[in-house]
Amino acid sequence: MTVGPLLYVDMPLRAVRRGRAMAGSELTNVKSPRVKAARRLTKRAFRDQDRKFLAEGPQAVREALKLDGVTLELFSTAEAELRHPELITEARLKGVPVHRASGEVMAELSQTVTPQGLVAVCKLVHVPLETALKEPRLVAVLAHVRDPGNAGTVLRAADAAGADAVIFTDASVDPYNGKCVRASVGSLFHLPVVVGAPAAAAVRQLKERGLRVLAADGAGKHTLDDVDLSGPTAWIFGNEAWGLPEELLADADDVVRVPIYGQAESLNLATAAAVCLYSSARAQRVP
Repeated sequence: MTVGPLLYVDMPLRAVRRGRAMAGSELTNVKSPRVKAARRLTKRAFRDQDRKFLAEGPQAVREALKLDGVTLELFSTAEAELRHPELITEARLKGVPVHRASGEVMAELSQTVTPQGLVAVCKLVHVPLETALKEPRLVAVLAHVRDPGNAGTVLRAADAAGADAVIFTDASVDPYNGKCVRASVGSLFHLPVVVGAPAAAAVRQLKERGLRVLAADGAGKHTLDDVDLSGPTAWIFGNEAWGLPEELLADADDVVRVPIYGQAESLNLATAAAVCLYSSARAQRVP
C-alpha cells in the first residue's frame, strides 16, 4: 500500500539525478575558469579589483534580479532549480546566464555550512556620498563596525525603518562581505549604500544637508526619551566592543543612549541601531 506514495515522493529527486546525467553543461570541475573567477570574489581584494561580488540564497538573488543590469550570472544546483523555478525563469528572461552547478561546485562558491543552491555574481551597487545625500531625512552611518553580521543586520534595519541611505565609513567592514550580504537579506539592493567614506567628511556633509547628527553611545548624556527625533537625522553607530572614537563623539550634535529599563548590561549593536532608527522613523511620521 505504501509503494505508490513512496515512488511519487522520490520522483523529483530521481528526475533531478536523471537531469544531471543528461545535462552536459553542468559545472562539475571546481577548478574551471568560470568557477575560479566567481570563487575569487569571496576575497575583498578581488571584489574591489573585479567590481563584482557574490549574492547567495534565494532572497538575495530575487532582490538582485529586480535591479536591471546588476546580476551578471547565476549558479544554481538542479535541486534549487526545482525549488525556485521563478528565479531561473526571471534570470533567463533578463538575459542572465544560468549555470547548473554540481553540489561540489556550489560548496566552493558558497560561504555557508549548508549552501542554498543559488549564488549570483553581481555588480557592485554602492553610490557616491553626494548621490546618496540628495534629500535625506534618515541616514545610518557605520563607523568602525567590523562584524559583518552586525553590519548587515543594521543595513536591514535601516531599510525596514525607511532610511534614505546607509554609509559604511572607511574603517568599517566591507558591505559585500558574504556574511554581511546574507545578513542584509536583500536590503543591500534596496537603498543607497556608500562605501569607504571618511567618517569626518560624512558627518560634515550630513550637517551641510541639514541633518542633525546623533552618535549612539551607551555613555551618552541623553536618552532616546530626551531628544526630539522628528527632524532629519543621521545616526552614527560604532564598534560594539569599544564604541565610537572621541573625535566622532565630538563632531556629533549630541550623544544619545538607548535607555535600559531592565537589568541587561547593554544591547548589542544591531539591536540598539534598530531601536534608534525606528524611534526616528516613528517620530518623523507622527502627524
